[in-house]
Amino acid sequence: MSEIKGAASLKVQSNAVVPGSSARRPLRIALFGFGTVGSSVARILSESNSDVLKLTHIFNRGVARKRVEWAPAGVVWTEDAEAVLNSDADVIVELVGGLDPAGNWVRRALEAGKSVVTANKKLIAFHGIELERLAAAKGGHLKYGAAVAGGIPVIPGLEQGLAGDRIERIEGILNGTCNFILSKMDEGAEYATVLAEAQAKGYAEADPTEDVGGFDARAKLAILMRLALRVVVDPEEIKPQAITSVSAVDFSYARDLGCTVRQIARAHRTNGSLAATVAPMLVDLRSPLAWSRGTENMVVFTGHYGGDVVFSGHGAGGHPTAVAVVSDLLALAHDSRRVEIPSVPARLGAEFEVPHYIRFTVNDRPGIVAEITGVLAREHINIRAIVQKPGYPAHALPFVVTVEPCKSSAMERALDGIRKMDCHISDPLDLQMLE
Repeated sequence: MSEIKGAASLKVQSNAVVPGSSARRPLRIALFGFGTVGSSVARILSESNSDVLKLTHIFNRGVARKRVEWAPAGVVWTEDAEAVLNSDADVIVELVGGLDPAGNWVRRALEAGKSVVTANKKLIAFHGIELERLAAAKGGHLKYGAAVAGGIPVIPGLEQGLAGDRIERIEGILNGTCNFILSKMDEGAEYATVLAEAQAKGYAEADPTEDVGGFDARAKLAILMRLALRVVVDPEEIKPQAITSVSAVDFSYARDLGCTVRQIARAHRTNGSLAATVAPMLVDLRSPLAWSRGTENMVVFTGHYGGDVVFSGHGAGGHPTAVAVVSDLLALAHDSRRVEIPSVPARLGAEFEVPHYIRFTVNDRPGIVAEITGVLAREHINIRAIVQKPGYPAHALPFVVTVEPCKSSAMERALDGIRKMDCHISDPLDLQMLE
């Protein structure tokens, strides 16, 4: 198995020059957003003393409270987005996130012939094709290496290192916040405690729904599907499953099964059909995906010719993401062009056929297991194992059923029938098992 951890090589050509001079002209950069990532980008630019990159503008709401003494001299601090868009900046670095107003600023910049560097995975997932076409039409460039996996060069690696292969499968940990939470829970911590710690460290927002609900990873998966599988899918077609239903007992049962629990984004292309999902899954402890801890991200691409390639590193936090942003800026400064990867519109139509882990919590009575196995049998789902740990009260008894590979639709029908039983204390938890 190959592993890529360093930055992808960049094609270097001649840089822009000042008319009538042989000297290189620095690329003038305007930052939109001076939060965790934006301040890290400014810090790197300030400390690098680059002769090809020059920070000229910083835009942020309430910018007075954001001012720092270490920023490069001459930087214009402003709350006026219009002024920055109409300035002489060559590149707008958009680090605000979300679809609006960030999307409007990006479009305005591209319309004006400026280039844009962004870490906005949601904007690229939903409107990336449109924005790339706009950039090409107006003579600018759109780069978004920081939109997936923080400082790990996944996107440059796909565009330049793996463009010659035919990628058939993507499996990865794409959200550092969820990986931090789940790996801490694997060590025995409770969800609420770890979430509060993640928020205190700046890994999770005050409203963590985008992360823990799987929406952040879904956007990133849609981007990777376009670049790796070469298909354009509506991110809304990918139905995420939240990690919030996973509890300490699931990690205990997972260990007994030789597994752990991680939020996995996966997409497969088989015989022209596509399947994709984002969900907490049981991962075999021998898998590289089980080794990823804390805020690390990891992505495994399986190519038809090249086999498995693994990218891993820190996927959350200001500095790793800022590294990807500055790398994109350096690529622009040296006239590096994105590799054009053709893609076609596609719909999800295939199903994953995998083993499942189903955890039930019941008010115990005779016949529960027989009723569950009967419903599964009607859907032609074979049981692999039934596991019940001692020490739990009969009125709130957790136990686990694992089943042989089956189609997702069959499992959904079975669970619809099982939910009608009168013994459940909470909704059954169904997790795919990544083998």
